[in-house]
Amino acid sequence: MKVYNTLTRQKEELKTIKEGEVRIYACGPTVYNYIHIGNARPICVFDVLRRYLEYKGNKVIFVQNFTDIDDKIINRANDEGVSFSEISEKYIKEYKTDAAGLNVREASVHPKATENIDEIISIIENLVEKGYAYQAGSDVYFSPLKFNEYGKLSHQPLDDLMSGARINIGEVKKEPMDFALWKGSKPGEPYWESPWGQGRPGWHIECSAMSRRYLGETIDIHCGGQDLVFPHHENEIAQSECCNGKPFANYWMHNGFITVDNEKMSKSKGNFFTVRDVAKQFGYEPIRLLMISCQYRSPINYSYDSLSQCKASLTRLHTCRDSLDFALKNAVAGADITELNKELQSFVEKFCEAMEDDLNTADAIGVLFDLVRYINKSVLTSAPEKEAVEAAIKVFDELTGVLGIVYNEKADEENGDDAEIEALIEERTNARKEKNWARADEIRNKLTEMGIVLEDTPQGVKWHRS
Repeated sequence: MKVYNTLTRQKEELKTIKEGEVRIYACGPTVYNYIHIGNARPICVFDVLRRYLEYKGNKVIFVQNFTDIDDKIINRANDEGVSFSEISEKYIKEYKTDAAGLNVREASVHPKATENIDEIISIIENLVEKGYAYQAGSDVYFSPLKFNEYGKLSHQPLDDLMSGARINIGEVKKEPMDFALWKGSKPGEPYWESPWGQGRPGWHIECSAMSRRYLGETIDIHCGGQDLVFPHHENEIAQSECCNGKPFANYWMHNGFITVDNEKMSKSKGNFFTVRDVAKQFGYEPIRLLMISCQYRSPINYSYDSLSQCKASLTRLHTCRDSLDFALKNAVAGADITELNKELQSFVEKFCEAMEDDLNTADAIGVLFDLVRYINKSVLTSAPEKEAVEAAIKVFDELTGVLGIVYNEKADEENGDDAEIEALIEERTNARKEKNWARADEIRNKLTEMGIVLEDTPQGVKWHRS
């Protein structure tokens, strides 16, 4: 598999530290609010990366953190008159609700910054001892100018990086580019004891600490949004490599930005949308499909039309899958499907070829719809063959499973009235056989009121929820 490495600015063959195992660190949310559609893209994209690597037989250790102490969290807690931990725990729970709705699997580990204070302090002590960091009052700052390779991820000349740096009021750092590893506590703020006094960790240091603790000093892939390249990921590299004396991550993968109706998303512009609110209108699955509809490094434009198109596309996929289930009930066994298996395997190969080319989900989705057209033409015939239907189901489920789509309508536990529906359909079928048209129409009307759409076919009655 080839991936585009932000560090080298080129596609490279993915070679992991340990064969058959991939260690991935993904930057997670700062938990002070519901996640917005911009947050949805990296969690969906890199969930697909994880799924594909596992599909190809790899063991994936996937770590995604929660930033559960931060100025935004503290400010929200003060506004609501509650503790910072109440805010962070509330929105971790809300994040998990949205992630589950988007069919994003839980990480192997979801560490929190506040659970890794000892590891954070250990790294800071090491950096101070080596001369890369210094204490200023109750604060500790890192000196990027002492790291010769600073700027290697963002590919910006050091002079350009320095020109945008400032020393804010209240900061006592030596150089504008220096960044906080440890912040002395202000009155009323939460704090932890440290060699430099009471305080809390800076933002960048937490990821270095959690990545090292759960994945080791050098990891395979570090991923996140393009907006994190500088300064967050640049600073992670500097502090990690100065501390450990080893490369931090061998591959860096960054997803592109999301615009809203071709404009940057912003609360001030009134085009800021949470995943929760969008899901209330469209459901979660169309959001997921939109997030992976383009190759992950390309920008995506969110709009009502784009989500509507995704919803229509999903309807085609669900219809195909439902038709396969229905055909299986009426299929006849005993067919030779040697040639059909070759055709189905060709779709799998094309799908993998797209995914191997820097996770090109756009082309992979195109292959999936080619598969649907083939199934509709060659498998879902008037006399379906059991072996052919089963083979098509296997390939369809494999490919949609890698992409993490076609899942909402399969929640059988939420559809506890299926037995009642099937019984009503059978009663209607018998009524029609007896030419009791009034009773048949009465049952159809009842099913319509229940949101059930019937389709009479030569193989029997198909149904789905409207």
